[in-house]
Amino acid sequence: MRVTWRGLLVSAVLVFGVPIVTAADVRIGGTSFDDSVRTFDADRRRIAQAYDLPWSSQRTERLDRLYQDWQLSLRTVDFAALDQSGRVDYLALRERLTYERALLVEERQRLVEMEPLLPFLSAINRLQSARWEAPQVDLPAAALAVGAIPDQVRGIRERLERGQKEKSEAAADALVIAPLLAHRTAAATEEILHTLNRWHDAYNGSLPEFSFWMKVPVDEARAALKDYAKFLREEIAGLKGKPDDPLLGKPVGAAGLTRDLAAEFLPYSIVELLAIGERELAWGEARMREAAREMGLGDDWKAALAKVKEAYVPAGQQDAYITEQANEAIAFVRKHDLVSVPALCEESWRITMVTTEDQRQLPYVAYNGSNILAAYARDDMKTNDKLMSMRGNNRHFTRLTTAHELIPGHHLQAFFAERYRSYRRVFWTPFLVEGWALHWEMELWNRGFARSPEDRIGMLFWRMHRAARIIVTLRFHQGEMTPAQMVEFLVTRVGHETAGATSEVRRYISGGYSTLYQCSYLIGALQLQALQREATANGRMTTKAFNDAVLRCGPLPIELIRAELLGTTLTPTTVPGWRFD
Repeated sequence: MRVTWRGLLVSAVLVFGVPIVTAADVRIGGTSFDDSVRTFDADRRRIAQAYDLPWSSQRTERLDRLYQDWQLSLRTVDFAALDQSGRVDYLALRERLTYERALLVEERQRLVEMEPLLPFLSAINRLQSARWEAPQVDLPAAALAVGAIPDQVRGIRERLERGQKEKSEAAADALVIAPLLAHRTAAATEEILHTLNRWHDAYNGSLPEFSFWMKVPVDEARAALKDYAKFLREEIAGLKGKPDDPLLGKPVGAAGLTRDLAAEFLPYSIVELLAIGERELAWGEARMREAAREMGLGDDWKAALAKVKEAYVPAGQQDAYITEQANEAIAFVRKHDLVSVPALCEESWRITMVTTEDQRQLPYVAYNGSNILAAYARDDMKTNDKLMSMRGNNRHFTRLTTAHELIPGHHLQAFFAERYRSYRRVFWTPFLVEGWALHWEMELWNRGFARSPEDRIGMLFWRMHRAARIIVTLRFHQGEMTPAQMVEFLVTRVGHETAGATSEVRRYISGGYSTLYQCSYLIGALQLQALQREATANGRMTTKAFNDAVLRCGPLPIELIRAELLGTTLTPTTVPGWRFD
């Protein structure tokens, strides 16, 4: 898994000094399209900087106007004059604009739900937006506005407390809200507090009399907002940082899933994707039984899996083991000439051990910023948790996940992404990012990377895990499976430790990932495997040339990578149509 929250990748570092664009500024021309994509990305980042107000209609309306301007401008493009790469970029931008506008609709809906719980939102946003237009602040008026926040918080909190006590809105002015709404509102409150802090820091120390008027109101408002966020998260949402915290999430329904499939350029229905997940899970179970028989355990693959889990390194030695396995994977892909591995890429990865707290959502390994994040037993864990962490990151599991996260997986992928078609980061998709790493799990399996039946079981566990992710997440978002049932499925059908399965489900449904993120591993890998077979058929490309070409394409929906590599016919109205499975 690569830790890449969507917002971090598509609205990263902001720059200064250029006026905000208007509709008239949007111009598209030439035979390539990369400069147009760069311009769109810069426009969006500029607006995100200039309208840096979380949960404000001002921000969402300005972004929506930008997206509409770009949609209108796309209609003026001479598509036939574009080269193949330009046509691919055009189609990717067309879908991205549609998707971003849909996300703004969802953001507005969430704001409508939260606004009654955020009586201080408009006052804080008005202070910050007024600073852009009139730097001269009316200090007494600002002090009154900020000074009212503690009473506003107290009022809404009392209503919520009455609702909690009565579990009904029958009590006078009581307010009852769902735990998930409380969790989201707590996060929004912290974002709004950050806006207040930025407004305060812009004036404090430079504007005479600012501290005289604002010190007490701001200090009291900060304390009230911090306490309110804590109250919402812990007392109503029930999230206290404990292993038994509730699993909170909201299904998006069939309409939301269909919207997300269109954005990923996938011509498959939810029923078809579920069928793929079930088929691949059954395939994994059959191979598990074969490995169990080789271990002398008959068809009892769960007994074989339990034996494999006990083969873990002693505490304190996991980082050394990861280093050993990383070097082995690199040697393997070089020996078989499967993909280019630049020397600097091989040199520049590092290991970071995951804290006990972070293992609540990262129970295995992950990748972030040239670091493999390794979960393993720590001295502040309870004994059972230590053993579950060690079993869940045993030698045979870790042998594969190291290759997945480093080379030839995410680390190699990120190295190339920084150097080739980096402007396409705006089209970032987990079906390529996670699909790439799982494509390599499949490739290593096909080429005999496993040295023993125990290694094969380690590889099969993760293959089945990815198939199960399709099933549990799609069923959850269709309202067919509860979080508790998701955990049970991962434990009984895949063989997860309960703590690991709970951490996995907490991450799946928390809202930090797109609805299709967990599907993307296996579906993306199957797309890449199918494309590799097609591209290398009849000697058209070597395996190494194919993998290098994918790395140099940059992040795109995989059907559009296929169009670029194979030169398929494209029109301005092309829709997903590649039946890869």
